[in-house]
Amino acid sequence: MRALVQRVTSASVRVDGDEVGRITPPAGGHGLLVLVGITHTDDEAKAALLAKKVWTMRILENEQSASDLDAPVLVASQFTLMADTRRGRRPSWSAAAPRPVAEPLVDEFTGALRELGATVETGVFGEHMEISLVNDGPVTLLIDV
Repeated sequence: MRALVQRVTSASVRVDGDEVGRITPPAGGHGLLVLVGITHTDDEAKAALLAKKVWTMRILENEQSASDLDAPVLVASQFTLMADTRRGRRPSWSAAAPRPVAEPLVDEFTGALRELGATVETGVFGEHMEISLVNDGPVTLLIDV
């Protein structure tokens, strides 16, 4: 399981022209945009571990975490995070889990964040999403569990 985490001052996601998720932290505050990729060997335990790691990672102001500041989180599934680009010019997607495996684990990750106390907005699994964000710093981390 892999997450690309970005510290943002705002983020939103649109599907078919309609906004389906938005985070707008208080003035001067931050939130997190989290793109999540699932592979074949991932499970609920990894989803919970990744959620805890994202929620407690000290990447916000004054080395605080999202949990310290009650920062909002926008989560979107992103199978392309599992791309294998080592050979040739065409990425391989074979490491990405199929929808019946991946979708419940993205939901599990989102649910685990909520259980930890996060305010979470989401994209729509399997849909073409347009994500807008203001990355602050920029701060972008790739987290594997």
